[in-house]
Amino acid sequence: MAFDIPNDLASLVCLGFEGDEPTDFIEEAFAAGVSTIILFARNVGDPAATSETCRRLREAAGRPIVISIDQEGGASRRLIDGFTPVPSMRELAGLGSEAVAEAAMATARELRAVGVDFNFAPVVDVDSNPDNPVIGERSFSNDADLVAELGAIWIRTMQAASVAACAKHFPGHGDTSEDSHLELPKLPHDLERLRRVELRPFVSAVEAGVASIMSAHVLFEAIDSERPATLSPTVLQDVLRGELGFEGLIVSDDLEMDAIAGRMPIESAAVEAINAGVDLLLCCHREDRQRKVLNTLSRGVDPRMAERAIDRMAAFQATWAR
Repeated sequence: MAFDIPNDLASLVCLGFEGDEPTDFIEEAFAAGVSTIILFARNVGDPAATSETCRRLREAAGRPIVISIDQEGGASRRLIDGFTPVPSMRELAGLGSEAVAEAAMATARELRAVGVDFNFAPVVDVDSNPDNPVIGERSFSNDADLVAELGAIWIRTMQAASVAACAKHFPGHGDTSEDSHLELPKLPHDLERLRRVELRPFVSAVEAGVASIMSAHVLFEAIDSERPATLSPTVLQDVLRGELGFEGLIVSDDLEMDAIAGRMPIESAAVEAINAGVDLLLCCHREDRQRKVLNTLSRGVDPRMAERAIDRMAAFQATWAR
């Protein structure tokens, strides 16, 4: 079944799938213009198996695509069997900057070898809330300056090895008490505090030339009291583009998380996210939701925002796709 979407607009959607080879739906999506895929543990195995999955995806697409993954460290890794057991970011921080660089290089080389081009790492959230249920040891530290320093090392090292990095989750998920997979977290901090703590590592990531930044499904009341960052033009355009001067790719966290999908139709969220300034929408799990996004994205999207996102996605693919 053909999708009701122009090919260039379809390039703004990143899809996940079940199994170790492209499904009929993924082949349809490639034909419609989708150019980015995300892998999970359900898709991969040892290096040989993972390499074969990536080969099958590229063969099905018949053109350059970007294959992405979450390969952070510690418990937050998709590739385990036969891959370097990189510790959590918190543990790496305790070992020092050289250990961070070595881990980033090992990760990038192994990803590149099996066919993965884009890693949704590092987490540069500041671990300032011990009750945070979703960040914790994924963060380098509760010290914003240390997070900024080590995050920049990870980014520069990984991208020097030809794998795109992603600083997440903007503008900061470290001081929340809720898990955005399940509900919408809120942060009440004023702008002075946000600039001093939450934003500091993202400033460093931008200075390091990070290829992408992932938005958080978090409501930052001092910036936008009504919309979570993923759906907020104020957060993404005024702060990230304007104040921080970021010119790379803005990626949404998975739209299927309940902080978003539990509050509004996912197709409406997709349109709002593009209009807010997101360039690449993650929709990672349910085929029915993925179809809704692809079939409705062209209706309601601001043509100017869509054009900017398409241009940024094209520039990203020109550098990282293969």
